[in-house]
Amino acid sequence: MPRRSFRAWRARRPFWGGLLLALGGGEILLTEKASLKVVMHIGMQGLAGYLLPVLMALLGLLVLFNPTQRLFYSILGVLASLGTWVTSNLGGFFIGLLLGVVGSCLAFGWLPDQEPRVSRRERRRRARVLAEEAGTSAV
Repeated sequence: MPRRSFRAWRARRPFWGGLLLALGGGEILLTEKASLKVVMHIGMQGLAGYLLPVLMALLGLLVLFNPTQRLFYSILGVLASLGTWVTSNLGGFFIGLLLGVVGSCLAFGWLPDQEPRVSRRERRRRARVLAEEAGTSAV
């Protein structure tokens, strides 16, 4: 039963986009703790090196728990992810940067449940079938 309720909760939000964005921020934070021989940027950019991944993780959680604002959060998420290229060891050695960008794009492209779009050809076929049924039932 909890699994079914989790699936229902997950279906109403851009789950994978928010999760990837948060994981990207977490991965970049972990690379900030790398040894000084590996770290590319230290010093004045140190604060931005921690600020942007924390912002990415926060935006990923916001996408998960407030999906109505997903467009704003995903735009900020992709900008923060791209900003880590300069501030955080080449975006967590590319892994965190890619996770953040892909997650933001997934969140941006997610649409809530909608009726499936029907092509003109399908609408004409349905109208023709309904007209034939109406014509045969009148006889």
